[in-house]
Formats: sequence, C-alpha cells, structure tokens
Amino acid sequence: MRIALLAAECAPVAKVGGLGDFIHGLGRALIAEGVDVEVLLPDYDCLRADLITGRQLVRDDLWFDFAGAPLRCRVSHAWVDGLRCCLLAPDSPAGFFQRGRIYGEPDDALRFACYVRAALEYFHQAEAWPDILHCNDWQTALVPVLLYEDYERRSVTRTRVCYSLHNLGYQGWTDPAVLSALGLDIARLMTPDRLQDGAAPDRANLMQGGIVFANFVTTVSPRYAWEVLRTEQGMGLQTVLTNKAQRFAGVLNGIDPVSWNPRKDPLIPHPFDATQLAGKTANTQVLRARLGLREANKPLLAIVSRLDQQKGVALMAQAMVYTLAQGGQFVLLGSALDPQIQARFERLRHDYQGSPDCHLELGYDEALAHLIYAGADLMLVPSLYEPCGLTQMIAMRYGCVPIVRRVGGLADTVFDANFCVLPPEQRNGFVFDTAEPAALEFALDRALGLWLHYPEHFAALRLNGMRIERSWQQAARQYLTIYRGLSAEIAND
Repeated sequence: MRIALLAAECAPVAKVGGLGDFIHGLGRALIAEGVDVEVLLPDYDCLRADLITGRQLVRDDLWFDFAGAPLRCRVSHAWVDGLRCCLLAPDSPAGFFQRGRIYGEPDDALRFACYVRAALEYFHQAEAWPDILHCNDWQTALVPVLLYEDYERRSVTRTRVCYSLHNLGYQGWTDPAVLSALGLDIARLMTPDRLQDGAAPDRANLMQGGIVFANFVTTVSPRYAWEVLRTEQGMGLQTVLTNKAQRFAGVLNGIDPVSWNPRKDPLIPHPFDATQLAGKTANTQVLRARLGLREANKPLLAIVSRLDQQKGVALMAQAMVYTLAQGGQFVLLGSALDPQIQARFERLRHDYQGSPDCHLELGYDEALAHLIYAGADLMLVPSLYEPCGLTQMIAMRYGCVPIVRRVGGLADTVFDANFCVLPPEQRNGFVFDTAEPAALEFALDRALGLWLHYPEHFAALRLNGMRIERSWQQAARQYLTIYRGLSAEIAND
C-alpha cells in the first residue's frame, strides 16, 4: 500500500505547531508498520536544510496551468529523519514559497492551492498515483476537490482521500477566485453543499470542501470529534460534519518516544525514568538556577504554550497569581502573535521581575522547553478548546503532572486524581470543566495541596503518568484500518 502525506508542515524541517509533529510521527509509525510512505511538502526557503539529507533534483520540468498561465515546478527528493520527502518548488512570479516563513501571508490560499496542484500533477504526469492521499487541514483541503472535479475526468479512479482536521479554528476562508486559479468551476462549487461558506456566502470555505469531497474524514482525538459534531466547537461546520458522520472518526495523536524520552534526552542535563527519579530532582535544581528561582521546598507549576486566546491566556495569568499566593513557584515559556496579548505578558514579566518564585520567558527555546518538562512538578494546559494537545502527553512522560481543562484531547488523556471512575492506578492529573477562575483555582488547590501535604500520593500520580504508552503506533494502526477500508472500496469498484 502506498500512502502520500500532504501537509504544509513536517517536523523537524518545517514546523510551526502540532501539524508538523503529526506528519513526522504518523509517517514514521506507518513505515514501522511496513507501509510505503511519501511526504509532499512545499520547498520553502526556510526549510531546515541542515536536517535534510540526500537531496536530489529529479525534475525541473513539471509544467502545469495555474491562474491562467503555464507554471514550471522543480521537484526534489530528500530524506528527513527516515521519511522520504518530495519537495515541490513552483516557479511562481510571486515567489509563493520564498517568503521566509510558512504561514501568515495575505495570499496563503493561493500559495497552497498552487502547492496542491503541483502535488497532484507530480503523481499524474508520472502515472504513479498512490493508493491513499492523506491530506491535512485547510491548506490541502483542495486535494479531494481537484481529484474528483478534475482528475477523475482524466481517468484517475483508483486513489482515495483521507482528510484530517487539526483545528477547526482555521478553515481556509477565501475569495472564490482561488478556485478559478485551479481551473475549477466556481458556479458549480460555490453552493451550500460544496464550498460556499455558511456564514458568508460570498466566500469559499476550503475546509468545508475538503470534508464534502473526501472519502473519509478524521480529527485528532475522539473527544474533539464529538465536540465538533455536537457543540459550538464545530465552528459552523456541524451540519457538514453530521452529513459525513458515518465516515468521520477521531484518532488520538501520539508523541514521538525518541524525541521525548527523559532517559535519553540530550537537551536535559540529568537523565531519568520511572524507575530512577533522582534525575528529575536534579533537573529541577538546574531549572531553578537557570531561571533565577530560589531553591525551596515548593511545588513548581509550569506553562509551555503559544499565548493566544484558544490556549486560555486569561486563565494562565490567573494561575500565575494564584500559584504564587498559595506558596508555589511559577514558570512560563511562550510568546504571542497578537501584540495585545504579548504586551499583557510583558507587563506581567515586568511586575514580577524581582520575584524569586516566578519567571516568564516570552519567546521559544527548544532546549528550555525540554528542561521545563524535566524540572517542573505540574504543567497547566487551560485551553478553551484543544483538538488533541501534545503538551499534557509530553509532560506526563517527563514526570510532570498535568492540570487541564476537560476539552478535546485533554479529556481523552488526563484523568482526575479525585473525581474519576477509573481505578487509582489509571489516574494521572487534575481536570476542571469551565473556563472560570473558580474552577481553575479548585484544580490548583487540589494539585498544590497534594504536592505539599501528601507527597507519597503525588509521587504515585506522577508515576501513573510516566508509565502510560503514548507512541504513534496505536494511531498508525487505526489509520491503517481506515486506509484498508478505502482500498477495499477501490477493489470492489
């Protein structure tokens, strides 16, 4: 079985968020299951070239029509951490992938539409279509639309599409002219049951089109799948998803057990695991020294996160004040694209600059993130919504007990120490329901109190989390079941 993974990101060479980890982790796990996998990426000028090996130009004459003109594309093959990658470089006059960054351009919809066309032409001109095209988020939502509105008419009938939704907060709303750039019929596609956005009929919704045209749709946790069908988390796509309900599933993401392994992590000074926790204590001392915190018998609460509304920034600020008032220590690593949010946390950093129990690092530092996971006692993830979340899974692997809001993948992976039907040995953190200060403070009280007054129970909770297996293999096997079901449909056609 041949699988092509199409996405705007692939860690570690093109990573903005969890999507990059998904492609890297799932791709490697599928290969371990014996699957033939290829990742297709735009050939960004900001790719981490130092992490790419065996790069070779294989075509410089992949021509296709785009926006009413012929466009030439260069195709390179390369390897990224064991993944076979195809890098596509359309020679567009606008320099679509020569912008120094992956996202955030006003013509993003046109840029990724060009990438999608290049990817499908790569397969078509080589007469080597994979069995499954697995596309991801709005940037590749036009894959199934093009496949069935264009390539099926060119006798491409043996390929199926699995489409994964990573965050419905970003749906690819755009001018319908993007469809014309691909030679698609706007009048045919701009209807409520295809790509016409329900909230704004004059714009196209690319994610909606991907859902409608895909053969199977997934999202990144069972709880998030339930939420987007039945609550406001569907963000306007509830009806479209309900119509697809028989071909829609939530598959919980994993984490890379090699990159996130406290026993072998080169970015932390003292290795440790569930059988030997002395290194955890030593890492806490290193973390405090690095960030200027005093050495004290206090619980250390951390946040490692993007600072935006989705992640619950108001609750983060509340947690900092409350933790310090309760005699704990607080560390935050993160930054915001929104200048108002960034300014708010810069003010907090200034106000608490002299505190021996508080440190805010407003940026991103990969090594520091690893050290925080390794040294902190508690990790707060107060998201307003969270499709899956990797932070809580990484935290548990590093013996850092999570405190989370009961949404999305957080609800699928964290089970409350006090209020849970599971047996004690399966409980691994603290959970609160509403995005209100009182709910957050109740969870913080229980977490800080357990650390301070019942250390043996806190230690047991820490070990419960460390022993949980969260690798990508289980997810890969679930995706294989989906792929095989789609392949069986092809055989029966």
